[in-house]
Amino acid sequence: MSVVERVLYNGGIRTQSPASLRVSALALIGERIVATGTDADMLALAGPNTVRDDLGGGQVIPGLTDAHVHWAMTSCSLQEVDVFELPSREAALARVAERVRLSAAGEWITGYGWSQDFWPDPRFPTAADLDRVAPANPVCLDAKSGHAAWVNSAALRLCGLGAGTPDPDGGYIGRDDVGQPDGMLFETAMDLVSDRIPRPDPEQLAALMTTAQQKALAAGLTGLHDFDGPDCLQALQILRERGELALRVTKQINCEWIDHALKSGLRSGFGDDWLRIGAQKIFADGALGPRTALMLAPYDDDPENLGVAVVEREEMQELVSRASAAGFASTIHAIGDRAVHDVLDVFETARLEEASRGQVPGDLRHRIEHVQLIHPQDIARLKSLGLVASMQPLHATSDYLAAEWGWGNRVQWSYNIRAQLDLGTRVALGSDSPVEPIEPLKSFHAAITRRRPDGSPGPEGWLPELRLTPAETLEGFTIGPAWATHMDDRLGRLAPGYLADLVLLDRDPLECDPEKLPETQVLGTMVGGIWRYRAP
Repeated sequence: MSVVERVLYNGGIRTQSPASLRVSALALIGERIVATGTDADMLALAGPNTVRDDLGGGQVIPGLTDAHVHWAMTSCSLQEVDVFELPSREAALARVAERVRLSAAGEWITGYGWSQDFWPDPRFPTAADLDRVAPANPVCLDAKSGHAAWVNSAALRLCGLGAGTPDPDGGYIGRDDVGQPDGMLFETAMDLVSDRIPRPDPEQLAALMTTAQQKALAAGLTGLHDFDGPDCLQALQILRERGELALRVTKQINCEWIDHALKSGLRSGFGDDWLRIGAQKIFADGALGPRTALMLAPYDDDPENLGVAVVEREEMQELVSRASAAGFASTIHAIGDRAVHDVLDVFETARLEEASRGQVPGDLRHRIEHVQLIHPQDIARLKSLGLVASMQPLHATSDYLAAEWGWGNRVQWSYNIRAQLDLGTRVALGSDSPVEPIEPLKSFHAAITRRRPDGSPGPEGWLPELRLTPAETLEGFTIGPAWATHMDDRLGRLAPGYLADLVLLDRDPLECDPEKLPETQVLGTMVGGIWRYRAP
């Protein structure tokens, strides 16, 4: 073997490699691991110019990949009004009022993260509420779910929304008793306002991403799967061209732009190990918070409501089948049990079409995003169809009250990562940032304990039989995302031939008290054999 360039030694290293699960040292050449083993064996490979990194007894795990992120939204949220999970409507209005004080009249004010389910009075807010604190500035505050927006009268006037404005396909405008818009916009109706809000140009977005990237690296992330639009891809390319992209990104293409991708001859997997094309993204339905998730039976707390089909089943089938024939996988957002059922039917047809072309399920790694509520008769279908269950542990602990109010006894089949793992389904875990914090150790805590950081709903957690083991959670943030994006031959493990992506921690997340997981310190994050973050 050639003299190695770097040796990491004196660590507790979990490789996730069946050949050797625990070692104390790694040897690197360039961005790859070339050997693993004892300190003595790895240091014996060193030469006079080899960098020797003493890990000080720290714990090392493979680099963590967040399998569901809205990266442009996450980056932009750093400069918006922070109304994330505030405990009341008035608290959110106070944040807006403070931004109004610092803004010029007529300047747009945007924010993100409110949820009426966290308020004492869980009614949807109105334009009149915002008008009290922002009479002269158009305001648009996206809900935590990302599937509803709260706007004021200035925003409605500026965008020309009135009683005669029709509801768009796949969404609707909240209205008062006389048919006037009341300040709530659901699903595609959000675009009636958001399309008028000035957005950062690609250079500005790239600058915002640089800040967000440092936060992600400091949290232990080495990669992410993004679900935002073309502006996100443009900004990522700028960072890649400059050599400033320090996270490995798989970029999904939303179905609005899939024709352009297919006409260009793009296929899933195009790109390199830093920035590559993933799958076509489709929305089957909305979300639980605004009660737009598509249901087989009505919501318990809204008995006339079955939710919203954002893209109808027939159109989904056409999109998936056409993309599949061109070598493009699909990933479909499905939260309600009707949405999940319809998506499974769509993929079942696509798999039959693929089989007729001589393809096997591993060729195109289709995914369902969220799978928040599934009918018991559908639980085994993800495994049988070779689909990836892309799920987010923090959604369970954030949403459990809303789930109980809206879904009643059906919650036993909700947020059920456990069932998919028990069946052998491929599972990729993520945060859905900015819906939840882009801090994977918080997701570890939620998955393993089924509790919020404040201890609610109690010592055993919510539906404790659905808890994951620490090892399952780690695989969900490493091996699962790597498989989903055809990178499982070089990501997700610390083994010879694999990329040197790893996280150095102050404790072993698989053995420590789960309640201490949110306190775990990231001491360093290495991507491609380079320390991209080291704790001060």
